[in-house]
Amino acid sequence: MFSFFKSNPLPKLEKRRLKMLEEAMHIQRSGDLKKYAFHMESIDKLEKEIEALRLAKH
Repeated sequence: MFSFFKSNPLPKLEKRRLKMLEEAMHIQRSGDLKKYAFHMESIDKLEKEIEALRLAKH
């Protein structure tokens, strides 16, 4: 009934995703590939969460 009071979490998650991608780029350039792989795995989980929210919204 009061769903219009809930804020949309997608913009916040998208902003976090972009920040994490930039961090991953810097990690990759530094040459720490294990840390890069771990970071990309976290980004993948976040992207799946974003996609699930988008599908639930429609």
